[in-house]
Amino acid sequence: MNYLVISPYYPQNFQRFSIELSKQGITVLGIGQEPYEQLDQPLKEALTEYFRVDDLENLDEVKRAVAFLFYKHGPIDRIESHNEYWLENDAKLREQFNVFGPKPSDLEKTKFKSQMKDYFIQAGVPVVPGQVVNKKADINLAVAKLGLPLIAKPDNGVGASATYALKDKDDVANFKANWDEGNPYFFEQFVSSKEVCTFDGLIDQEGKVVFSTSLQYAEPPMETLTSGSDFSYYIFKELPPKLKAYGEAIIKAFGMKERFFHIEFFKEGDDYIAIEYNNRPGGAFALDVYNFAHSIDLFKEYAALVSGKGFTPSPYPSQYALAMTRRDRHHYRYSEAELLERYRDNLKAALRMPEAFAALQGDSFYILNADDEATILNMRAEFEEKAD
Repeated sequence: MNYLVISPYYPQNFQRFSIELSKQGITVLGIGQEPYEQLDQPLKEALTEYFRVDDLENLDEVKRAVAFLFYKHGPIDRIESHNEYWLENDAKLREQFNVFGPKPSDLEKTKFKSQMKDYFIQAGVPVVPGQVVNKKADINLAVAKLGLPLIAKPDNGVGASATYALKDKDDVANFKANWDEGNPYFFEQFVSSKEVCTFDGLIDQEGKVVFSTSLQYAEPPMETLTSGSDFSYYIFKELPPKLKAYGEAIIKAFGMKERFFHIEFFKEGDDYIAIEYNNRPGGAFALDVYNFAHSIDLFKEYAALVSGKGFTPSPYPSQYALAMTRRDRHHYRYSEAELLERYRDNLKAALRMPEAFAALQGDSFYILNADDEATILNMRAEFEEKAD
């Protein structure tokens, strides 16, 4: 089997995908922008061949690289980056070279928020009413139909970027003044819940969920983006049954195969409202946090799944796991050294965030485990408490 990894060097923790695929006897090929000399030694050893391009965003250049690797090593069986930024190009390459996995037409339902909502409804999962707005002339009609407050997001967009909270007529007027109509927006009713959680996991080649977990953010990611507060979430020890049922129904409706997924929900009382389907694993170090929470190695298990050996669940009990960041510009009550000593039995990792994630999430990143939720919440409070 020939597995082509797009951007095998970055993000650094994703190098484990290439390493574990190689251990399964798969021929791992890579295309990236970094000079070969810059690659870490374990990654070099995992790659049968690495083709450097000047610009990964130049799809024609990348296609030529794929064609060369195809000519030299034979048909490509998989093309994957696991990275939100490259998902569309991955799909275009799969279509061009007839490779297993989502093609551009398959991504429509995961790119456009309006289409996602249709699939959530098909799955029988609660959503809030929404409407696509293509022109400024449509805004007043949407506001009249849906009512204020509203959230306005690019219909085809990633995360909380370019998102507006329309609380009153002044916010609507400001949006009109700043929107150039270049990209359609999706307006939907505002949800007052501050609890955002996820249904995350891995699907096998038949579309069956073989691993699932859930995390809850300390605050909605959009608030972290706008306020610059510390970013944190924690992994549940056990999946809430209703959330699991909703998540599995969504997976069935979307029909993806052999992929990680990251589905976001608002929690409102005892129920959940679907927000967004992401056709990739959680960002930054989320996979590592899952691994620590569930005593599993998802990089290894994914490689085994791709190689046809199947997925082996962890035989060990799960724990809660906290992912917590701090920002260099903040002054905290407790020093890092003090907290790492206090929680040395809980600490699993202390890392510096990659530059691409630091602005949104923070500069230093910590992973800690505990058997109970109260300990997790106490650790989070002490890590984020500011000095007087």
